[in-house]
Amino acid sequence: MKRARELVPGLFRVRLPLPFPLQSVNAYVVRGDDGFTVIDAGLRSPEAEAAWSEAMREIGMTDADVVRIVLTHHHPDHLGMAGVLQERSRAPVYLSAEGAAQARLLWGPGSPMTEALLELFARHGMDAGTLADMRVHLDGFAAQVSPLPEFTELRSGEFVPIGDGGFRAIATPGHAAGHFAFYEAFEAAPTDSADGGTAGTGGVLFCGDHVLEKITPNVGFLPGFDDDPLGSFLKSLEALGTLSVRIAYPGHGEPFSSFGARTSAIIEHHRRRLAAIEAMLAEPMSAYAVCRRLFGDRLTIHQLRFAMAETLAHLVYLERRGRLVAQERGGVVAFGAAVSRSRVS
Repeated sequence: MKRARELVPGLFRVRLPLPFPLQSVNAYVVRGDDGFTVIDAGLRSPEAEAAWSEAMREIGMTDADVVRIVLTHHHPDHLGMAGVLQERSRAPVYLSAEGAAQARLLWGPGSPMTEALLELFARHGMDAGTLADMRVHLDGFAAQVSPLPEFTELRSGEFVPIGDGGFRAIATPGHAAGHFAFYEAFEAAPTDSADGGTAGTGGVLFCGDHVLEKITPNVGFLPGFDDDPLGSFLKSLEALGTLSVRIAYPGHGEPFSSFGARTSAIIEHHRRRLAAIEAMLAEPMSAYAVCRRLFGDRLTIHQLRFAMAETLAHLVYLERRGRLVAQERGGVVAFGAAVSRSRVS
């Protein structure tokens, strides 16, 4: 199986393996006059290292040809191999300041975010046995993101040279605090490429995990950063949906062109989920009980972490807008219906 596929001249998609249900993550390699830019790097594993070596051979590039590594966000399946690629190439690794801070808290010395996240889950009803399993799960990521690269911090609105063009970094928080999409607007000639483009005009967008065509990106609450990640996600989706996008290159799945319609569909999905959560809380429940009601009891520990964080993001969204009330009982927070009800915004 070929690892690298040239989508349009000079732009390659590298599909990297993951040990999760998603199975793979997309990295992109863009050729320019000064060398190659890598967008996202995959999770570190022996399989991913072999896949990168194979992809580089197929593209016809060496480690020394990599001039920059650009990360859409700090999650392990996008960050993990960046330190290895940086060591081999000496290329700078670009990431938002918030993303870099979270990476250091999650996997830097002492991994302080692990304790903060476990305390959060305990306060919201997760039982001791599941918390112990969650600790093992979180500790297991260290090897998959090591070594952490030295980051060059990106600011929203900054232009990043990718290939021979300048792509604007657009803050798109929600799936991750500090998530950036990278947008280049230009008048595009029609193309009949089945994988890399569609006829018409508009811009090219590397959208990371902010917008995916077939699945809804996870939006999770992480302590110490965004107090309302779902609110941030919906707001940034609405703004991004106004862009003229000819082709979007996502972190998972295939490139797609129906960008505005997809942002609208994701917003509607979350509005339905918010209504469903609100409807089940006539009697107060902990976030963990809501999570199990929504997602069931057959989740892997990896899936449960995402489900719990996403449940919290929705509950916080509703509480902040006066739709729910949170009360602590015996050290555990329970969410219940508010007395005064108004339409969800």
